[in-house]
Amino acid sequence: MTAESERQELLIVTGMSGAGRSTVGNALEDLGWYVVDNLPPQMLGPLVDLAERASDSLPKIAAIVDVRGGKLFADVEEAVQSLRANTHVRVLFLEATDAALVRRFEQVRRPHPLQGDGTLLDGIANERTRMEGLRESSDIVLDTSELNIHQLATTIADKFSAADTPGVQVTLLSFGFKYGLPADADLVADMRFLPNPFWIPELKPLTGLDPEVSTYVLGARGAKEFVDSYAEALVPVLAGYQRENKRHATIAIGCTGGKHRSVAVAEKLATLLRDLPGVAVSVKHRDLGRE
Repeated sequence: MTAESERQELLIVTGMSGAGRSTVGNALEDLGWYVVDNLPPQMLGPLVDLAERASDSLPKIAAIVDVRGGKLFADVEEAVQSLRANTHVRVLFLEATDAALVRRFEQVRRPHPLQGDGTLLDGIANERTRMEGLRESSDIVLDTSELNIHQLATTIADKFSAADTPGVQVTLLSFGFKYGLPADADLVADMRFLPNPFWIPELKPLTGLDPEVSTYVLGARGAKEFVDSYAEALVPVLAGYQRENKRHATIAIGCTGGKHRSVAVAEKLATLLRDLPGVAVSVKHRDLGRE
């Protein structure tokens, strides 16, 4: 086994139709996995070979393999066993009760892929029979009957996220109210209660990235109290986002023009939030340079 194949990881996602394969695929993509949907089992080997040639650019691959492959799916167990000899491969099998599967198919108003001219339950029974051997050899069997899509995504994150994968990616976005609210903001804070450096001649041409402006803004009455309190208030919010599998959050910090106060406060907040566990922070200044 080569050093490349030792690093290569392949997760085969399979199981019952309606048990949540699409949700799992989306959750894995959010965790940085390269996800391939509805892959014929015969293509698993070439996919691993391609990933190994791509070196570190594709360290983790998830392939969703299921009965949509038709006759090609018949070779899935043989393909998996062949891969296990030379690749770090795991099989995740998604299970659910007949009642849960029927309810989900009725909600989306789609037939079961193996239903044919029979009933929905006929299709489910047929699929269980075809899946029996693969289920028995799976590394992880996950029953999703009582999980909604958010709970399922959180479960996948708990099982498959790397130790250094952030639970939530926070973007602190400074902006100017006169240019409009950011459409993608989850939370908005208004810095117009602070004195505006715009009216200080020596500070006007500078920005919140300059030390002179930052010192002026953060040294104003109420600034430190606000920043410290706001950072503290965000702790349970960001922890809740992680529990609810909300992987991205945009926190907008506004002032009149998006040049001085909002920029300085966004930068200061970033230094405080970066100390939180499971949180990765980036800062963007939407309107800097527009004046």
